Amino acid sequence: MAAAVARQRHDPESGRDLSPVLMLMGPTAAGKSGLALALAERVPVEIISVDSAQIYRGMDIGTAKPSAAERARVPHHLIDILDPSDSYSAARFAAEARVLIEQIRQRGRVPLLVGGTMLYFRALLHGLSELPPADPSLRARLQALAREHGWPALHERLRRVDPVTAARLHPNDRQRIARALEIVELTGKPASALHGPAGKPALEGRVLRFALVPERRAELHARIDQRFEQMMRQGFLDEVRRLWSRGDLRTDLPSMRAVGYRQLWAHLDGRLTLDEAVAQGKAATRQYAKRQLTWLRGEPGLSVLDSDRADPVATILDALEQDRGGMRRGCAPGV
Repeated sequence: MAAAVARQRHDPESGRDLSPVLMLMGPTAAGKSGLALALAERVPVEIISVDSAQIYRGMDIGTAKPSAAERARVPHHLIDILDPSDSYSAARFAAEARVLIEQIRQRGRVPLLVGGTMLYFRALLHGLSELPPADPSLRARLQALAREHGWPALHERLRRVDPVTAARLHPNDRQRIARALEIVELTGKPASALHGPAGKPALEGRVLRFALVPERRAELHARIDQRFEQMMRQGFLDEVRRLWSRGDLRTDLPSMRAVGYRQLWAHLDGRLTLDEAVAQGKAATRQYAKRQLTWLRGEPGLSVLDSDRADPVATILDALEQDRGGMRRGCAPGV
């Protein structure tokens, strides 16, 4: 099977020989990384991380980053590419992922994109519509409203005008709430509408998309709590302390807004006890998983995998074999 899957397929539309692109998405703690590594034992893949926190160096434990040994077994990309003081974007991810997909295909291997940052997946598949530039005066007015009424109040305001975007944002996600409200005021349209398809999909060839989603929500919550406790035993607090001690990082940076990091940062600032920070970190992770699941439900064409009911590796291998046969018969590529 592995050798057969590694062979490239002729794409009748582009005239090029292309291997399929595999996408494995799902909520945090669902087991995506473990499934990807298990798949790598059967298929010659290279993994592209689709995670907006694993891109940062020094943020290893709290992002559940693949270990050095795991990355030595299977090539991984878009991990440890930025300092936590830097920012990244969905558009930049899409551009860099497209280059990597082409390079991996040229090596005769299968690109496997794994992660839970759903906006990155959407940007890669559909592109992003051009958004208006920031308006400093409007942003200042929104900041003033937030100081007066609080960010949850602005989140509620966003929910009334753009419920899709509000559903995936935490009520205290200041930067993204402000940007979403700014877009509505500048364009008269919700950000969710502008993040829709923008012309031709960015990828050539077949794209096989899978979502790893435990059927029982209680099981996912238990996994989240257990993983957070394991991270604490592994030294998560010391990891955050090293970042906190640098002196050049702020809580409004995208890196420090990652779940778990902002709660432990609040503990180091003296605003929460350690028990409170851990409890809030677990709760924030569960809320993040809920937003990921909401996004997944709105994505058509996903093959949903439940590791509690079936063997997801076998399911993906079957899909790859069917794809190989379909391309041999001249089926048109698509998502």
